[in-house]
Amino acid sequence: MKAGQGAVIESYLGREQSQVEAAIDALQAEHILARIEAGDHRVWKPDPREISNRLGWLDIAERLDLEPIYELLEQVGTEGYTHALLLGMGGSSLAPELFAQTFPADEGFALQLSVQDSTDPGAVRQAQERLDPEKTLFIVSTKSGSTVETLSFFKFFYNWTAETLGVERAGDHFIAITDPGSKLVDLAKRHRFRQTFLNDPDIGGRYSALSYFGLAPAALAGVDLPRLLAQTRQMRQATASGVPIEDNPAARLGAILGMMARQGRDKATIITSAALASFGDWVEQLIAESTGKAGKGILPVVHEALGVPAVYGDDRVFFHLYLQGDDSNSQALRDLRDSGYPVVRLALEDIYDLGGQFYLWELATAIAGRLLDINPFDQPNVESAKVRARQMVAAYKESGQLPAQTPVLSDADIAVYGPEATSSLDTEWILTSGTPAGALAEFLSQATTGDYIALQAFVQPEEQTSTALQALRLKLRDEYHLATSFGYGPRFLHSTGQLHKGDGGNGLFIQITAEGSRDVEIPDAAIEPGSSKPGSSISFGVLIAAQAMGDRQALEEAGRRVLRLQVLSQVAEAMRKLTEEFGG
Repeated sequence: MKAGQGAVIESYLGREQSQVEAAIDALQAEHILARIEAGDHRVWKPDPREISNRLGWLDIAERLDLEPIYELLEQVGTEGYTHALLLGMGGSSLAPELFAQTFPADEGFALQLSVQDSTDPGAVRQAQERLDPEKTLFIVSTKSGSTVETLSFFKFFYNWTAETLGVERAGDHFIAITDPGSKLVDLAKRHRFRQTFLNDPDIGGRYSALSYFGLAPAALAGVDLPRLLAQTRQMRQATASGVPIEDNPAARLGAILGMMARQGRDKATIITSAALASFGDWVEQLIAESTGKAGKGILPVVHEALGVPAVYGDDRVFFHLYLQGDDSNSQALRDLRDSGYPVVRLALEDIYDLGGQFYLWELATAIAGRLLDINPFDQPNVESAKVRARQMVAAYKESGQLPAQTPVLSDADIAVYGPEATSSLDTEWILTSGTPAGALAEFLSQATTGDYIALQAFVQPEEQTSTALQALRLKLRDEYHLATSFGYGPRFLHSTGQLHKGDGGNGLFIQITAEGSRDVEIPDAAIEPGSSKPGSSISFGVLIAAQAMGDRQALEEAGRRVLRLQVLSQVAEAMRKLTEEFGG
């Protein structure tokens, strides 16, 4: 089946085929695609709140004014900028990161774009050390204008720039992307940002890849926007309500996502060509935050290396997004299909077909929401961890320290923490363990069919740490035959965090924290002309620790099972040792 120019969908659904076909027929009978195009909120819920004002993504590819982007490109190209650092989280950062990591710079001017979305002090310091503020454009990107991580990054990097270049010049090195009327609009005016992009407020963060939030950074990184958007428009035509339903790729993909989840196959495992790897991070947020609520949810499993059929449970469906000519995963997927696992393959002619894939997956996810009887545009549980983190920060500002907890056991590398004393969760699983590896095994002994294991690392994102945690992740998958996920905090809070608290409660959460590296202070305010240097009442080290504590508390309050591993030595080495000892 053609899905826009160059994109082909093939599906092997086995015994679930009939349910998917019945769902597609129901979408046709109820005119769902036409109603979505018309903005009918009743497709999802009788109440229009957080639906009617969240459908701007449907036609943004045709409406977006690209001229302000081109004007910015001409300015920074003329003035000798070489780098761009995007300060953002979740929907504001994942599409820009995809563009930076996936697309080679088109012929002509391009900045070296990177994303800052870790509050770990080591990560902040690392970004500072590799950049020259004289040649760097900082992109402050937040829909609400009040995202704590983004504003903390802004104050730090703005003050550093002002101290280096002078406060009169600092604003020229900053642009804002936000909604009209947000706090950031006033902040940008006060500090004389070079430019402010006001996005369509009727677009939620995870649906914003084709708006200013995604496309302004993409253009700075050298992406050919007309070519990308041409693919989006072709996909819109291929998925329009006038297309016969049996040929409509969005209807089919949405029906597969929704009906597979209803049949218990709610672990959507995304496999990509190596060149498309960053697409997994983007689609992870889209699916998890859109569907993980009201006791339901589809867990997107990304960056989990393929294994043999025997290591998987019956809750999997595999989606293979690949560039034509890439056969690297084909045999493993054929083995899975022959073993009875549903496999869906989407072929792309080149990376610019991602312009169509953004829209295809957005529409398919919205359709899946209809089939799951949820609102795919709200995020009712995201705030819980933020509230708890704010409470932790307030306690720190009042007492000078964060709440303390006593470990259940520890060795030279890892201290293990079970549920807090006030938690209603069962603690028996951990009380007999003598080692961290043993405690992990006892914690996971609670697992049942359909559960998943989530590794949540509130540590500095580094290649060796990621490699070590991926190795642990695969060992746990192969041992328990459960789906696994891995994310750095606080990044994942804006991605899978909603699903973790909003789904059916079948996650086992392993939170990994670490002894702080050299800390970095967060300024209380951005420097004002003629004012003295502002003080600091909190550091990035305190912030990330508060975010970890807040998320853990929110998970436990939602009845989730949580184990915390506090690394006392080098993170990657401690995780390698834990992996070796586990099950040994």
